[in-house]
Amino acid sequence: MNSGLHACQPFAARGRERGFTLVELMGVVVVLGLLSSIVYVSWQSMLPRSQLNSAVRELAATLSEARSDAIARNAEFLVEYHFEEADGHPRGYRVVTPFRRDIGGGLAAADEERWARAWHVLPDGIEFKRISVGGADFTGGMVVVRFDPLGAASDHSVVLVQNPWENLYTIEVLALTGLVRFHDGEFAREYPKETDFK
Repeated sequence: MNSGLHACQPFAARGRERGFTLVELMGVVVVLGLLSSIVYVSWQSMLPRSQLNSAVRELAATLSEARSDAIARNAEFLVEYHFEEADGHPRGYRVVTPFRRDIGGGLAAADEERWARAWHVLPDGIEFKRISVGGADFTGGMVVVRFDPLGAASDHSVVLVQNPWENLYTIEVLALTGLVRFHDGEFAREYPKETDFK
């Protein structure tokens, strides 16, 4: 009779070993909660930077396209930057072509006749902090730069800022070649002074 009792005990013991206690389940839930919060925090910190990088790439592509069009069409293209929304235009930038607005085409005789392409609106939270043209800094209003048929451009740089994180990125356009350079953070080129040549 005793031997029968011993034979049943291992089965009963094994049945108890298969389940999880409430404490063990709560421990697993806590660990999963901690892991998900860590992943969420790291994703939140990466997401704003990717939005800024996307805005930088889009602006750089627009500038490179304006330069290429100026060379291919043998005519001067302009890029307008607008710091704020005003007079029916958004906060952003656009390319202004040398061609007339009307269907007949041809070169425009005056700037008012030029056909402008669609606006590139800056994403929420991203804005122009500063635009420097030939060493002069602008922090508001409208700034216009040019790309000429030889590939040269107005020497300028655009600093984009992403609030509230204060992420900064600078896009620089070189004067002689019109090529675009990238600088993480705020960058300002040092211009030579008269005293440098004495």
